[in-house]
Amino acid sequence: MLFCVTANHRNTDFEVLGRISAVAESTGRALVSEHDFVRGAVVLSTCNRFEAYLELDEPLTGGAVVAREAVLEALGDAAGDDAHALRESAVSLCGDDVVRHLFAVSSGLESMVVGEEEISGQVQRALVQARTEGTTSTELEQVFQRATHATREMRAKADVGAGRRSLARLALDLVDTRVTDWGRVPVLLVGTGSYAATTIAALRARGARDIGVYSATGRAARFAARYGVRPEADLSRAIAHAEIVITCTARYVVTPDDIPDTARRIVIDLGLPRNVSPEVGELPGVELLDLELLGRHAALPELGPGAHELVGSAAATFTAERAAAPAIVAVRRHIEDALQDELSRLPADAEQARSALRHLAGVLSHRPSVRAREAAAAGELEEFERALDLVFGITVDHGAAEAGGAVSPAAG
Repeated sequence: MLFCVTANHRNTDFEVLGRISAVAESTGRALVSEHDFVRGAVVLSTCNRFEAYLELDEPLTGGAVVAREAVLEALGDAAGDDAHALRESAVSLCGDDVVRHLFAVSSGLESMVVGEEEISGQVQRALVQARTEGTTSTELEQVFQRATHATREMRAKADVGAGRRSLARLALDLVDTRVTDWGRVPVLLVGTGSYAATTIAALRARGARDIGVYSATGRAARFAARYGVRPEADLSRAIAHAEIVITCTARYVVTPDDIPDTARRIVIDLGLPRNVSPEVGELPGVELLDLELLGRHAALPELGPGAHELVGSAAATFTAERAAAPAIVAVRRHIEDALQDELSRLPADAEQARSALRHLAGVLSHRPSVRAREAAAAGELEEFERALDLVFGITVDHGAAEAGGAVSPAAG
């Protein structure tokens, strides 16, 4: 059974999300190693959401309740005094609802900036991280891979790319009215991650040319050479030169001690946990824009026609394919058994006949596989399985697709 706990910008305070993100990397390992009923875990932690996707043992009594408690206990230390608030706000999803939610998240439909581009890459990296840690599972692999496919399909067909949506672009939109000429405004980036690269693209689209980058981990020079910006070795001096400071790092927190003077400047904090101490916003001359403020201004026009429908259809198709898998396995095994009986009767040198029979078996299994998926999508899978039993004497084993020799949702 698929299960998910989601704490995000819609249901959880940003301060709580910030504390949760501090332990996000270890949560998946802890859940898989400490709980036998957790077959796999993929943890997605971004600047405005924490989500734990789990595959649970089906026989687990009260699985959703037990799994929710396991996740919240793993996060309890990070949430601190807000643990109770987290219990009240975080949302749990099971089964098909997890599929629909993940597809929508990956496509940017659940983001602060609807349709943002970065989230699909973050979803893919969450799966890669789970593979690296050995915490993923077959079912999680399938649903995450298909979520990525659905995202590509939606972006290809719906009007998403035209807006080039991201938090960085939203933040720059908010300060556009204070900037008369981006080409003459010195900008500093603190951090060298993927968000920094997106921010550079957004700045250059506005005509910014004076862009510096600082990294607490010493990566500024390499990053600057790659993206054609200026490396900075000293944060305070770099801030002194900048009129706009944009932070997007997990390695450093800008404090009042880093602000060298009272010159007017805008500081944009895109990090979670916070990259900028709230006290910085109280300094003379500093205007601080953080994720909470950006969230209040994140309303954008709806995505192009059909975006939600495309994602919903992709999720429904995947769900139908999963439901139909045991019937497809049963049909294919029935045909394979008959094929092997016939092959065993052929003489050793009848290779042409063997090849013809194998081709025929493939042809015979294709149409029932298609009909099984169609029946599942139409809510008629039980009738389809009864027909298999009535006509062919095929009994569908609903544990077959899970026990090995499984049919991939995309197969057939």
